[in-house]
Amino acid sequence: MNPILEAKTFNLENFHQLCEHVACQDQDLKSILDRHGYPPMWTRENTFETLVHIILEQQVSLASALAALNKLKEKTKEITPENILPLTDEEMRECYVSRQKTSYIKGLAQAITNCEIDLIKLSEMSNDEARKTLVNLKGIGNWTVDVYLMFTLQRTDIFPVGDLAAVNALKRLKRLPPKVSREEIIEISEQWKPFRSVASMILWHYYLSNTKNKL
Repeated sequence: MNPILEAKTFNLENFHQLCEHVACQDQDLKSILDRHGYPPMWTRENTFETLVHIILEQQVSLASALAALNKLKEKTKEITPENILPLTDEEMRECYVSRQKTSYIKGLAQAITNCEIDLIKLSEMSNDEARKTLVNLKGIGNWTVDVYLMFTLQRTDIFPVGDLAAVNALKRLKRLPPKVSREEIIEISEQWKPFRSVASMILWHYYLSNTKNKL
């Protein structure tokens, strides 16, 4: 077997080949590559700031989340647990962070400070182990973990079924009914195993090519 196809993570060396492999399995995905080219290989560093960014992205526009992240950077100079924990709710609000997300972010900061969460160890865990560890934290659900596993740990086989952009792109691409069930969406994504992350990035590429959004 081609060693590329045994990859558990994607990187600059194998990403385009993995895109081509997935496209060969699905003509609809191939049509995206033919029309729009390869998707960007979106990645983020394995840092506290990255997890804060993903929390900020929950249920808001990407632009709103980035604006809040940048305000936090202005306030703290560097987004670390040590710099976030002393901030008051009012100071967080001035950075466009809601009271609810403030509690999530400070909970994460405390967990890292208390060594309950170790980002290096997370990178060495299986997908299921990392998910189990992270969802124990308040405010971190499956969508947040999916994005972390894909963008930060660069795992190849994640489909973020809770991501509206990916799901809406899939509905449009496959001409699915608006009320298609979550189970049916998951079943369709099964055909892309073990490279569902790569397929998801192609779907995001398709979505972004038809909107003004940016990841």
